[in-house]
Amino acid sequence: MRRILGIDPGSRVTGYGIIDSDGVRSLHIASGCIRLAQDDLPQRLGVIFQEISHLLQAHRPAEVAIEQVFVSRNAGAALKLGQARGAAICAAVTAGLPVSEYSPRSVKQAVVGAGGADKAQVQHMVKRLLRLSGELAADEADALAVALSHAHTRTILNRLAGAGGGRR
Repeated sequence: MRRILGIDPGSRVTGYGIIDSDGVRSLHIASGCIRLAQDDLPQRLGVIFQEISHLLQAHRPAEVAIEQVFVSRNAGAALKLGQARGAAICAAVTAGLPVSEYSPRSVKQAVVGAGGADKAQVQHMVKRLLRLSGELAADEADALAVALSHAHTRTILNRLAGAGGGRR
């Protein structure tokens, strides 16, 4: 089993989810939200970097998966989201970990089976796949969905590489 940290970045709330997975079975290790104060953006980015660094030290994942920027009509919000992603990615790269990026649509497709799934559907499927009870915050569920998506994608790619390796 490989330990994966999934991140749903945000400039106000950054979700994280840590799983152990062999690509077929996944086990919930930890998850939650980094809630950021109303400080200036540079201070919030520093907190994201520090908190992700602490998670990496505490849980020792082998890989990090992060959601790509959702392009919205609000360019300012998209830029802030991109900066939050950058702070999280820098923490992972500084720790020497590989980082994979996934679009929100591909994460929903992998976890729910529909790229247009809503937040409630993602939360429901994450709880079922990881056999969790109780409530999950939306950002926490999204981060776990990113980690699950990465685990499933790696398994498929490894199988395809193995299947094609013996052919000529």
